[in-house]
Amino acid sequence: MSNKKLANQIIEGVGGKENINSLFHCATRLRFTLNNKQKANKEEVEKIDGVVKAVESQGLFMVVIGNNVSSVYDTIMEETGLQEEGTDKPEEESKGNFFDKFSQLISGIFSPVLGTLAGAGLLKGVVTLLVVSGLLSDKSGTFTVLNATADSFFYFLPLILAFTTANKFKVNPFLAVTLGGVLIHPSLVAIFTAGESLEFFDIPVILGKYSGTVIPIILGVWALSHVEGFFKKRLHESVRNLLTPFFSLIIMGPLLLLVVGPAATYISKLIASGYMSVYSLSPIISGIIIGALWQTLVIFGLHWGFTPISLNNLSIYGRDSLSAMIGPGVAGQTGATLGVFLKTKNKSMKRLSLSAFITGLFGITEPAIYGVTLKLKKPFIVGSIAGAVGGGIAGGFGASAIALATKSVLTFPIYAGGTVRGLLGYILGYFVSMILACILTYIVGFEEELDDEQKENQNDEKVKSNENLPVKQEKIASPIKGNIVALEEVNDPVFSGGAMGKGIAIIPDEGKLYAPVDGVLSMAFKTNHAYGFTTKDGAEILVHIGIDTVRLEGTGFKRYINEGEKVKKGSLVAEFDIEMIKNAGYEIVTPIIVTNTDKYLDVIPVSKEKEVKNGEDVLSLIV
Repeated sequence: MSNKKLANQIIEGVGGKENINSLFHCATRLRFTLNNKQKANKEEVEKIDGVVKAVESQGLFMVVIGNNVSSVYDTIMEETGLQEEGTDKPEEESKGNFFDKFSQLISGIFSPVLGTLAGAGLLKGVVTLLVVSGLLSDKSGTFTVLNATADSFFYFLPLILAFTTANKFKVNPFLAVTLGGVLIHPSLVAIFTAGESLEFFDIPVILGKYSGTVIPIILGVWALSHVEGFFKKRLHESVRNLLTPFFSLIIMGPLLLLVVGPAATYISKLIASGYMSVYSLSPIISGIIIGALWQTLVIFGLHWGFTPISLNNLSIYGRDSLSAMIGPGVAGQTGATLGVFLKTKNKSMKRLSLSAFITGLFGITEPAIYGVTLKLKKPFIVGSIAGAVGGGIAGGFGASAIALATKSVLTFPIYAGGTVRGLLGYILGYFVSMILACILTYIVGFEEELDDEQKENQNDEKVKSNENLPVKQEKIASPIKGNIVALEEVNDPVFSGGAMGKGIAIIPDEGKLYAPVDGVLSMAFKTNHAYGFTTKDGAEILVHIGIDTVRLEGTGFKRYINEGEKVKKGSLVAEFDIEMIKNAGYEIVTPIIVTNTDKYLDVIPVSKEKEVKNGEDVLSLIV
């Protein structure tokens, strides 16, 4: 399917472009903020070819696409005319609890930069690995160039986050970036490095190392949003564009260095020391907990809350042990997906699980979770258990990362900045988690739906086995001409769920209903849309023309046989106007159900053809 067609189907599924307040994306999923969540049809979106899963969480409507998400995102933005930051409807963002709003905020700030962050982190790890292995000297010009390239993202992180944070708080992004530049201005960095003092109108300025930090600039831009908003509302439009930035900078520059920066630095150190206190109690137990729960956090979108912690650890300590405990959790679901691929006999699931496994190797597990492991339940649990084992190993070896990147087989070099023991411990934990999950998934197994070929083979086996047994079979003929579909595909849970009994459904080609058996027309609705037949042997057959067609109150239907009259197989019972029913907005799919299924050993579809004529056998009742 083309990206344009997929994008338009998704737009329609979420309630149309008028219902989209804002849209952004992460590595695999589109994240919609909708004006009216009731207009989104989750079930219809999940049926779209190219959509892995639709999820409602944190006040967002999320559509899991996979690796093609950025292309689909670009197409949707083009089709809808949305701006990158979405429309200005702040009342929508005020909804939800604190955790929902916090997750939305963090994901909105970090999602746009994840790709660059991962690439820069990988490059930093590779450079470090080359130095540690002796292949590159840290005194060489080559090292200086590569290190500057890799470190640039992290050094200028306040500028990058200033831009993305500005989009979330609806602030002039260039004003926000200018404010971020204050934190890492060369003159201030030089004073801090030299250990000299600085005063602002006799007020001591507490300088800090702000390169690579997260919290100071986020709090700074949040404060800027209030200052800028204050002047925007009160200054005349003739001087607004000039004086709003002027007053915002003259207030926020000193405020950032005197209050926000020091306060944020204190908070950063408090968070880092709090994390280290918990981690130091038992790195193994910490690894077990993180490895087990990480993918559950991903499902609910709560994993975003850990991104600032990891970056804060890197800023304060120069390394992050949290990333090392997360990796095995990712590997666990990847391995479970491989186990499903090796175990399943469903061709569709085999294709999906192989694709999801390959994607998981590169650190993206949403297709694996939503398309495979969570859907099959047991593999998800097994993957989480294996993740706990691998996380415990990584924690026990003291593994840590020197940068933040996706947890893939390509990013092992970022764990080379610590001890060799830590690097080996991470690799060991990663692969133990993956292999254990694969083996356990294969052994434990899972329940899965049969594909069409398996269902047909199963039905053929049932018919063959029953033909060889001394049992009685009763055949039910098709009452209409049309195309057979599985009862499970009928868009009505009463029929598709089997509550009325087993059977099939037919999409009619012509508007004529014939008796499917020799017997009695035991029931005829006054609206003439549904009929019951009873055979001399006691089989009770319900034929229901269309879905919800009772609302037509008989319009478009004509009956020729009265209730209680005897019928012969093939007798014309009624006629119905197919086009009128469809134009009225109703589905014409017609279930044929054995309502007393419980009295039979089995009810088996016997027709191997999709197209069927009236009078051809379609069901076999095994007595």
